[in-house]
Amino acid sequence: MWRDSCILVISDNSARQYDLRIILDFLGENVLIVDSAHWLEQFQALEETQQVLAVMLDIQPIEQALRIAEAVAAWSERFPLILLDVRLPESRRPEERFRQQIIGTLNMPLNYAPLSDVLRRAQVFKDQQAMDPGLIFRRDAELFRSLVGASRSVCDVRHLMAQVADKDVTVLILGESGTGKEVVARNLHYQSNRRDHAFVPINCGAIPAELLESELFGHEKGAFTGAIAARPERFELAQGGTLFLDEIGDMPLPMQVKLLRVLQERTYERVGGTRTIKADVRIIAATHRHLEQQIKDGKFREDLYYRLNVFPVEMPPLRERTEDIPLLINELTLRMEQEKRGSLEFSSAAIMSLTRHEWPGNVRELANLIERLVITNPYGVINVADLPKKYRHIQEGEEYEEVQEQAMRAQLNWLPELPSAKLPVNGLDLKDYLDNLEKNFICQALDDCQGVVARAAEKLHVRRTTLVEKMRKYQIQRADGAAAENSGIDS
Repeated sequence: MWRDSCILVISDNSARQYDLRIILDFLGENVLIVDSAHWLEQFQALEETQQVLAVMLDIQPIEQALRIAEAVAAWSERFPLILLDVRLPESRRPEERFRQQIIGTLNMPLNYAPLSDVLRRAQVFKDQQAMDPGLIFRRDAELFRSLVGASRSVCDVRHLMAQVADKDVTVLILGESGTGKEVVARNLHYQSNRRDHAFVPINCGAIPAELLESELFGHEKGAFTGAIAARPERFELAQGGTLFLDEIGDMPLPMQVKLLRVLQERTYERVGGTRTIKADVRIIAATHRHLEQQIKDGKFREDLYYRLNVFPVEMPPLRERTEDIPLLINELTLRMEQEKRGSLEFSSAAIMSLTRHEWPGNVRELANLIERLVITNPYGVINVADLPKKYRHIQEGEEYEEVQEQAMRAQLNWLPELPSAKLPVNGLDLKDYLDNLEKNFICQALDDCQGVVARAAEKLHVRRTTLVEKMRKYQIQRADGAAAENSGIDS
């Protein structure tokens, strides 16, 4: 059951009301079923207690269903909507805010996989809506598109951002290319006390070494050949605001010395100038390089590293949070629709295939894929065959349930032969017995691998994300493989 919440089903069909109650009861959900004539009073009563997980609409004709859905959305944006046997016509495109609340459409008779998937999305939607409105990710939804996700690692990043956003300290953002480091930097700026001043980005690896000093600190007229006039520097443009030093690991060593002085003294001079200028600028740096190794190799100054590394924020690669891929796909396709560039829907098999990809380009690679598919399949339904070849990680024609079944068989086939056991005279709880068996194997694998989840997953012949979910289920702590009191798993 999803956190003692209730699903409000609005339906005028008594036979389908019965079917929906049986199915949702079987899944462990609390259900309240009302007809279209009395839904509002029930909804208001539930809304006051904030117990609604989702509102499920089984209403015909479509126009009436959409009217009720829009009424729910107008009442509150906190409740996700699930539509049954309703396909939104192109002539009836609802406003963006309302569309974001429609987390899924289902067809009768219901299938387990898509139903459980949409209920999970409902819980994610509710969790995101329940966040503190004062936190950074509620200021402007546009800013957080690349941070969409409900995985533990992304939630940890959001938590760190909320802690440091309004603190005037230097932040170092680490992570692979394409993970969204600049998105983090921009949000830190827009949630800081400097939001009314400029956010000035500069890529330290894209500017030749001989020009970088002039770009950062400016120059006076006649400072060098071609300096025909004084030029404002990035530090001056960012005065009172934030200077984002992207790819700081590519900065030449001579420039590192000069940047270190600015960080220490908060003053600088233009190239060819003698006047000392005060730098009222917050520094946020980012890199995809391993700076500690760069220090050992003599390519990065240790003293500068410690000046920058006051508050590190590490962006997780997409391959370590594949559970966020469906949410990212939804966000990216909504963006395309908002820009009127097309619309896409993905089959369950296509989404599962994408979750099996390694994503070396991270979120940027996923965004590029969505953009490509919008061009090749505008307003289409994307199946596995529609994906580029390198993204096809399941066989053509496999259905969602079949893929899950094969994955389960793959997990069971490797199990060593166990000694035969006799059924106790009084019987046993088979589910508890199998859960304990699985939990013990997971703990053993984590112990053997010194708590490294990726290695333990290889040893158990399962995907890393699958193992993380099971660790959450059994409240297993990564550090030592032992049972923990809390259920948090750092994924």
